[in-house]
Amino acid sequence: MPELPEVETVRQGLNQVTLAQIIQGGDVLLDRSIAHPFLAADFLAGITGTAIQQWHRRGKYLLAALVKGTPDGTDANPQGNESAPGCDQKSDQPGSLAAPAGWLGVHLRMTGQLLWMHEDELVQKHCRVRLFFPKGRELRFIDQRTFGQLWWVPPNCQPELVMTGLANLGPEPFSEQFSVAYLGAQLHNRKRPIKNALLDQALVAGVGNIYADEALFLSGIQPQTLSANLSSQQIEKLHAAVIQVLQDSINARGTTFSDFRDVSGVNGNYGGIAWVYDRKGQPCRICNGMIERVKLAGRSAHFCPTCQR
Repeated sequence: MPELPEVETVRQGLNQVTLAQIIQGGDVLLDRSIAHPFLAADFLAGITGTAIQQWHRRGKYLLAALVKGTPDGTDANPQGNESAPGCDQKSDQPGSLAAPAGWLGVHLRMTGQLLWMHEDELVQKHCRVRLFFPKGRELRFIDQRTFGQLWWVPPNCQPELVMTGLANLGPEPFSEQFSVAYLGAQLHNRKRPIKNALLDQALVAGVGNIYADEALFLSGIQPQTLSANLSSQQIEKLHAAVIQVLQDSINARGTTFSDFRDVSGVNGNYGGIAWVYDRKGQPCRICNGMIERVKLAGRSAHFCPTCQR
């Protein structure tokens, strides 16, 4: 499943190619890929004639702010803030004719991809939704396992009321809210392994199996360790490690082990430098011992028994 770095990589790519371009229509090839509105025709009617003002990310969700009128393509968020703003969208330019037109939401789930392509290119076997743009360009939603979803959120509606998973997300890892003190307070009474705690999106948004393993390696903590048993020093190291591995992977354009591609169809590069994830039986990059894998609540956890204690 794409995690925060992969979704952030897609967000950055979409902001490079889709802004201020009118969505001229679309084709829904699999109705259940549309989560809202209930009818695919209503989804297409809601987004057709709108332009994408800016793509945002919240956890593993993508949210495009839509406008109607005269979009100017100005980056509403030049510092790259990944979090989605509130639903009360306003034009960024004095005198602009652009008016809020709601949100386009996307969750890639396990195998979803958003690819920016030309209409003449062969439609993929697992293409579920096509959105049409000027000059023969398309944004295609590819999803082999069909767990991914798209939403149209009408104007003046809170995205959390339609995309209900947003309401349950914890703080963004790069935000001020995700502090050492916050992490310590959240883990203090948790009687479950720290690996499983890190996968809880209500604890911290966007971290999944890959980067939980990587962060635990960098902080020297075994994944089986009970959250409540972590020392203050371990929590401080873990906090720093979560941020570091996520930033490292964003810099590497994410991780591709099977399905992930950026909007141009290019693989992510982090997998080639991963410390422990998916490296069972391979030598540790630090101590040369063998990487091991265990199952915790049905999820795999990779670790070095020498470097992590």
